[in-house]
Amino acid sequence: MTAAADFFAQLRRAPDIEAPELVAVDATDRLLLDEAAAALALCGPGEVAVVDDSHGALTLGAVALHGARDVRVAQDLLVGERALTRNAERTGLAGTYRSVPLAEVAAGARVVLVQAPRALDALREIAELVAAVAPPDVTVLVGGRVKHMTRAMNDVLGDSFTDVSATLARQKSRVLVARGPRPGPSSFPRCQPHPELGLTVCAHGAAFAGTKIDIGTRALLGRLGAMAPEAGTALDLGCGTGVLAAALAAARPGLGVLAVDQSVAAVASTRATAAGSGLEGRLQVIRDDAAESVPAGSVDLVVCNPPFHVGAAVVTTAADRLFGAAARVLRPGGELWTVYNSALRYKPALTRLVGPTRVAEQSPKFTVTVSTRR
Repeated sequence: MTAAADFFAQLRRAPDIEAPELVAVDATDRLLLDEAAAALALCGPGEVAVVDDSHGALTLGAVALHGARDVRVAQDLLVGERALTRNAERTGLAGTYRSVPLAEVAAGARVVLVQAPRALDALREIAELVAAVAPPDVTVLVGGRVKHMTRAMNDVLGDSFTDVSATLARQKSRVLVARGPRPGPSSFPRCQPHPELGLTVCAHGAAFAGTKIDIGTRALLGRLGAMAPEAGTALDLGCGTGVLAAALAAARPGLGVLAVDQSVAAVASTRATAAGSGLEGRLQVIRDDAAESVPAGSVDLVVCNPPFHVGAAVVTTAADRLFGAAARVLRPGGELWTVYNSALRYKPALTRLVGPTRVAEQSPKFTVTVSTRR
């Protein structure tokens, strides 16, 4: 216990968002590693896989505490990959793992550790892809907070594995254990036509809102005609399934559209939405964290539907990072159009970070603003 505590104390969230209520290692990480201990001890090099390790606790814990070697890791979020890299360097464990696509992560694995996603579709895609390539004797352990786990998660795993059971809860976390993979075709991406927009929205499991169009995005879609009419370049910052980027490309053929998101699922979904909507080649899609690869002062219009939450915590830092990124990439006089929960009152932050900000539309639930870059 002391060795584990000492090791975990070295891990940090950076470069992810820091806040008092956010941690680099949680009770689920610890429980997953404890439940998997006996199985991990029997694994050889390349026989341990990890999916969606938040900041490296699962990957590096398996190596440092249980002797795992050549761990294969698939992470949806770029910031998670970078946190793992920093923590590996900090603990002297660089080179003990390799990052691979989700579709390949379980190939040859005897043990797969998964931080449970909140969305059932995300869990379904993980289960399908793991079952498709894992050996018959694989054991998959999916851990999460009890308050976020439902019987439906057992059913989802049961569609891809013959045996699913649950461990006892500890510190408000629980682990589901799946064995007996049943390989089958993947259900993703899923696509849904939206004739009123002239788009077909496609989504991988971890993409926000799936094939639906959330109410915040609809609010921004209603203002497309008012957005920076002289703009030659536009950026969909945190593109999700690419609805805003695709709608801009369809409505304004002369507009150069770039879509960025740090999520593998979002980038793949946006590309699928573009292809499904007949817009392939009309927009560029990049996996990126807060538009860091976009040159400063190179964009005339930014649209952004920022996240309200980091995990289960409501923090404004995630949105502030995106607002700051928009300010950096916008040309002077360029516009940032954003939508947010009215209770969050982002207008002062937008004015401070970007420039003069006015409310374009407001309801008790959502506010749409336009900020002009100083």
